[in-house]
Amino acid sequence: MAFWTYILRCSDGRYYTGHTDDLERRITEHQNGGFCDFTSRRRPVHLIWSESFRTREEALGAELIVKKWSRAKKEALAAGDWIALAHFAKPPAERVSTSLDTNGEIVAGVRP
Repeated sequence: MAFWTYILRCSDGRYYTGHTDDLERRITEHQNGGFCDFTSRRRPVHLIWSESFRTREEALGAELIVKKWSRAKKEALAAGDWIALAHFAKPPAERVSTSLDTNGEIVAGVRP
């Protein structure tokens, strides 16, 4: 039996992270409302990411980790953008600026 960790994008743009042993059923429950107060007030919802795990403990562990992530990090995960995911995994003070070139000049009109 597989277990799943998943991220939903709600109608108001917020994200909901959960885990289940039946992904299709759980998404239907979120769509129909009444299952979860958070998503019931923000329908419709859209699945943006899911990953299967061998055990419920692994799926729950992944949920608890991903749930704490920033919006940018969740979006990078959903997009499969491993470079952005690694970037957002670093504390803000340790991230290399992408808006300045190596001389500190503004690049392509991007402001820091």
